[in-house]
Amino acid sequence: MSTELYLRKRAEEVSGALPVFVSRLRGAQPRLAEAMTYTLAAGGKRLRPVLMGAAYEIFGGRARDILPAACALEMVHTYSLVHDDLPAMDDDDLRRGRPTCHKVYGEALAVLAGDALLTDSFTVLLSSRYPARVKPAFLLKAASVLAARAGARGMVSGQAADLEAEGFLDAKLTPARRRKGLGLLSYIHLHKTADLLTAAVEMGAALAGAPERDFRALSAFGRELGLCFQVADDILDVVGDKKKLGKSGSDARNRKLTYASLLGVEEARRRAEGLMSRSLARLAKVSGAEAPKKALAGIADFVYRREN
Repeated sequence: MSTELYLRKRAEEVSGALPVFVSRLRGAQPRLAEAMTYTLAAGGKRLRPVLMGAAYEIFGGRARDILPAACALEMVHTYSLVHDDLPAMDDDDLRRGRPTCHKVYGEALAVLAGDALLTDSFTVLLSSRYPARVKPAFLLKAASVLAARAGARGMVSGQAADLEAEGFLDAKLTPARRRKGLGLLSYIHLHKTADLLTAAVEMGAALAGAPERDFRALSAFGRELGLCFQVADDILDVVGDKKKLGKSGSDARNRKLTYASLLGVEEARRRAEGLMSRSLARLAKVSGAEAPKKALAGIADFVYRREN
């Protein structure tokens, strides 16, 4: 099975399940539930839940058995997109080819929809049924991973640093300032993007009760892959087809600090290639089933070469 087909099939499973989990949140205010479902239904690659399922399968499980956990992670990712698109953040009108949540439902309800997606991701994660092999201790470890990677020690700090970096390119780029920019970018990318991709493989390993050595190797794989994903995203914001991307290229328009804006497209491409190679080296250290490891390697290559 090709990587594209693998991603599409697994993404379809997640996309089909997401609105079901929202519908089970009995008592949710109807307009709020509608805004949550609207954003979840926008589609996308569902890369994070697919990574989680593949990581889980390395250690003998079946991805569909942890579908609630995969959907919980996608709910967290989607909340971050809703908030990132707000006028106070990146101020984007399009997401995945559709009007962003706040353009349809207003800013206030978009904020609340994001809040609910984040909070109830833990409802979905911890209140759903799993096979007996997913022990309570494994589930608690996965929840701990998600909280740490999504919170002030993770993705939210990346978002905060991204806001603080606004205007960085307004000053002259001396060698010293360029070095400072690279350090700041590394922090932003590590937390804003790489943390949730790392959480995906860490949660899959945790739910499977993977040995600590393999958990750490997968964590390192996720980190390098996440950084590669964001560098590739920086490049696409400059050179990508906006119709394929389904968004408006706000990074370039707003002169945001990215690898492409700081180093140029070609140097950014070299960095992405190096990160992809390092991610594969980390993955090679993981024991377990070869087929899902091969799937993860294919996803790493897809991340590097993708067009949207």
